[in-house]
Amino acid sequence: MNLYGALAIYKFEMSRMWRTLMQSVASPVISTSLYFVVFGSAIGSRMGDIDGISYGAYIIPGLIMLTLLMQSISNASFGIYMPRFSGTIYEVLSAPVSYVEVVIGYVGAAATKSVILGLIILATARLFVDYSVLHPFWMLSFLVLTAVTFSLFGFIIGIWADGFEKLQIVPLMIVTPLVFLGGTFYSIDMLPEIWQTITLFNPVVYLISGFRWAFYGVSDIHVGISVGMIVLFLTLCMVLVSWIFRTGYRLKP
Repeated sequence: MNLYGALAIYKFEMSRMWRTLMQSVASPVISTSLYFVVFGSAIGSRMGDIDGISYGAYIIPGLIMLTLLMQSISNASFGIYMPRFSGTIYEVLSAPVSYVEVVIGYVGAAATKSVILGLIILATARLFVDYSVLHPFWMLSFLVLTAVTFSLFGFIIGIWADGFEKLQIVPLMIVTPLVFLGGTFYSIDMLPEIWQTITLFNPVVYLISGFRWAFYGVSDIHVGISVGMIVLFLTLCMVLVSWIFRTGYRLKP
């Protein structure tokens, strides 16, 4: 494996984060902080506990997951779309690097950015809400695994999109509603029975539930099922990426 090639792509993508700190880091942190102020401090102080957890602390895993999913998809899709848009993708494809190294470079950088941002938001939440992390190892594992999985998903979107507007369709029109309906601000046990059943078809429920278990030891879904769903989606993304490079879908004329 040509690690130098993968590392070169990784460093190039990471350098874009440091050049655009306001857009890449400050903007999502400020946006998420507003949720903590409104829902955590203002509204949360007037609401009862959920599963013995204060409302402000209960929504922290969901809000971090919201930012993590959006940023993972955005970073990875934009990272691979721009070389396609400018035509420099052909230089990458003609270089002595395999598609595995290309994916490691782009997806690795996108996942790293998302994890860093998730940890910054986690630290920022301490300014507004008291919380604890019952299983730190599993919290970091969920964070990294989710970031890698949805960075792969974003990579696929970046190859599929043939215009800037398509880069935003999936994150804004599909992922964001799924996150808000996936138990970010409530437990699905609070829903009527029919809606609890319908909610189980929302894949984001499993992500948020497993991540919340790592914080507080409580979840709407068994943590084993949550991990299994993430691994399943990761496997599907890996198979699809492999197909894209084998066929040259939207990469080769």
